[in-house]
Amino acid sequence: MEDRLSKVFAALADPIRRDMVARLATDDATVNELAAPYDVSVQAVSKHIRVLADAGLVRRSREAQRRPVHLEAEVFDLMTAWIERYRRHAEERYRRLDDLLATEDTDDTATTGTGQDSEGAAS
Repeated sequence: MEDRLSKVFAALADPIRRDMVARLATDDATVNELAAPYDVSVQAVSKHIRVLADAGLVRRSREAQRRPVHLEAEVFDLMTAWIERYRRHAEERYRRLDDLLATEDTDDTATTGTGQDSEGAAS
């Protein structure tokens, strides 16, 4: 069985679905409103919404005759936590590399003596 994070990233792999999510971040919209800017059928947009809903990114509600699609923001907490974990790992690797390079710079200065280059000219 696919884990939830995999479903979320798979759903966001499609550019139309990413655009829909971006639009829903500002306001809820109906299927027809979401379909308007695309050269695809309303049925195709409904399928995109179903993929987003299956991943937990959106939900449909009912307001009288209107059935808006609503963005589920808490799913972004899941994605953010996953991304943040790897961002911290990458930052730690860069920090260790910076420390190593700083140590090598210090070692190079110590071996050349008083700040002179290899031909003896002052730097």
